[in-house]
Amino acid sequence: MPDDATTGGPDGRKPRLRFPKAARLTQTAEFARVRMEGRPVHGKMITLGVLKGVAEKDGRVGIVTSKRVGNAVIRNRVRRRLREIFRAMRPRLIPGLWLVIVAKSPAAKATLAVLGEEFSQLAQRGRILRELTS
Repeated sequence: MPDDATTGGPDGRKPRLRFPKAARLTQTAEFARVRMEGRPVHGKMITLGVLKGVAEKDGRVGIVTSKRVGNAVIRNRVRRRLREIFRAMRPRLIPGLWLVIVAKSPAAKATLAVLGEEFSQLAQRGRILRELTS
């Protein structure tokens, strides 16, 4: 059965942008694998750890926000924004991808739009976007 995220919603018109728990990296070993086997792409506000060619069809993401980013309220806000950015970009990412997004302290003051722009630039530099077909 095709996934709604790539083929569209139940009516077949608009892609559904979901972010299920299965799309998240949760185990310490998964984060370590991305760190050891993947390659980083650095930006001013975030760093992407990219591991390509993992067996799963859909990409998965883990988000790291240390206390350097700010207090708990700020860290949670940054995490929510980064999850939203990944959720919206997920249909455009290549399959079989694990990402670890590490927020840096400037991310605390950034808006969703600014973080999204940086994520898009890092995704292009990391070559993790699907080729657009006309």
